[in-house]
Amino acid sequence: MNLIIPMAGRGSRLRPHTLTVPKPLVPIAGKPIVQRLVEGLTRSFKGTVNEIAFITGDFGDEVTRQLEQIAASVGARGRVYAQDVPLGTAHAILCARESLTGPCLVAFADTLFDADFKFDPQAQDGIIWVQKVEDPSSFGVVKLNDEGVISDFVEKPNEWVSDLAIVGIYFFRDGDHLREELQYLLDNNIKDKGEFQLTNALENMKAKGVKFSPGYIREWLDCGNKEAVIHANQRILELLPEEARISPTATLSNSVIIPPCAIGDGAVLTNSVVGPHVSVGNKTSVENSVIKNSVIQNESRISEAHVSDSMIGNYVEYTGVPSDVSIGDYSRVHG
Repeated sequence: MNLIIPMAGRGSRLRPHTLTVPKPLVPIAGKPIVQRLVEGLTRSFKGTVNEIAFITGDFGDEVTRQLEQIAASVGARGRVYAQDVPLGTAHAILCARESLTGPCLVAFADTLFDADFKFDPQAQDGIIWVQKVEDPSSFGVVKLNDEGVISDFVEKPNEWVSDLAIVGIYFFRDGDHLREELQYLLDNNIKDKGEFQLTNALENMKAKGVKFSPGYIREWLDCGNKEAVIHANQRILELLPEEARISPTATLSNSVIIPPCAIGDGAVLTNSVVGPHVSVGNKTSVENSVIKNSVIQNESRISEAHVSDSMIGNYVEYTGVPSDVSIGDYSRVHG
């Protein structure tokens, strides 16, 4: 099976953290969002994931290297495709047309999930994972028939038709058929709300006899802005096993960790209190500080500070400023 991961969105609600990297590479509980997604999906799938195709914007060779490493870490080949212009979900997936063959799992790397994704790829034509939501107007939704099979897809309905929102994970037993239907939309300039939508391709496949079944998730964790990332960090930390939270190469000197926390490789904590719900990135140092409910990324230095409900990027130097902050990469803040 191939895994297709569109991740070319601008992530504008999460700036400044997405000015230098795509949103799916922002860490949650010590690992990039996309890595947690990949690990969760491949762990649930009993077969072999041969290839992981990432669709990105123009983020350079370093991002490509990181994505290839994420694929290799689960035993798959990584391929990176570029989406130069955002033209909708169908267009994004079709950018990986060479990988759309055989059984395919498509997962948009915008959110994280608590779910069991186990399924038999030979037993069903397709699966679309959903969750009930209070306000369906911001989502694509599905309707079910009396047999529990998906009977209709509606993109961001203006009137109530269903509360089963599509979460952005899909299985297709025939990836070649999906590729043909996506190409048909582009060739015939078929758009919905100004963009090429995956739901239109799903409708065409359903009309030709493909049966889609719903899959259900327990919890849907948005990662769209600072507050959402901090909440997702809380929940993932709570779900992680204790032994996965603190790196054996981290150094703690006269410091207290209040669980749950994730402390990265080579991190150094000195005369500090960290937690609960804090992620400290690789090679980050924390000195004479108190940190609560925050995400701190790699190779940053925090000293003489009281930090809570905050996101701090990579290579940041932050000293002596008690506050709720969102600081991007390479920043310097001194009190």
